[in-house]
Amino acid sequence: MSRRIPGRFFLHNLVEKRSLLAQLVRRDFEQRFVGSAAGWVWGLIHPLAQLLAWTFLFQFIMGMKPPAEAPTHNYPLFLFAGMLPWFLFNDTVQRSASSILEQANLITKTVFPAEIVPVSVFLSCLVSHLLAAALLVVLAGIFLNQVSIFLLVIPVYIFIIGLFSVGVGWVAASLHVFLRDTAQVLSVVLTFWFFATPVMLGESGYPRWAQGLLAANPLTYMVRAYRDLFLSSRVPRLTDLAIAGAFGLGAFILGGLFFRHVKRGFADVL
Repeated sequence: MSRRIPGRFFLHNLVEKRSLLAQLVRRDFEQRFVGSAAGWVWGLIHPLAQLLAWTFLFQFIMGMKPPAEAPTHNYPLFLFAGMLPWFLFNDTVQRSASSILEQANLITKTVFPAEIVPVSVFLSCLVSHLLAAALLVVLAGIFLNQVSIFLLVIPVYIFIIGLFSVGVGWVAASLHVFLRDTAQVLSVVLTFWFFATPVMLGESGYPRWAQGLLAANPLTYMVRAYRDLFLSSRVPRLTDLAIAGAFGLGAFILGGLFFRHVKRGFADVL
């Protein structure tokens, strides 16, 4: 009966191959940062440069500001808190798309659980995410005199983002093995997805016809939660957590089933 538990084999692989997973995460992180003059600091420089560019464009050029219901009227912090969950999701999915091809030698020449590759990508992206999150905590303490006790539950939200990102990443990685245009199409899809996520402006800034689109977007609930947790003392909304958790778990299960079904043909194509 235990063999029928969904995901049991995957969890067993994660535990059994944890040293391999750690090596993949370390190698991925080193490939991105080791050898450069600034090293891992680039994990902070990139989001900060993006933050400065967007702040200049949207606040000083276009005159945008946080809505009245926002936890703060400091636009750079409002923007930064919204960027964090989006960047974690976006980077994981985009880099997962080509991850199976990049590990083709391991997959074709060894007994290798290919499903852990997108997981390793997420964990590698998580390192930069945690650095940026720590910086946001410091900035909120300095400019808002605010550090919420509810930050203790942020790992729960990161876990949900991980479920959703890895689930979508599995689908993207699987398709890219057979359809090499997948990564390019995904880049276009994520561009539109970004503008359907309330990163640059609050949800009330969207027209009425777009409210349904926001409600159907799992990242909406993550952005809202991050702003509440990092920039205020508001109690996290349990309904948002439940909705986001349902999206995350659903994507993880469906993506895992899809990956398991199509990975049988990886060796023939790779």
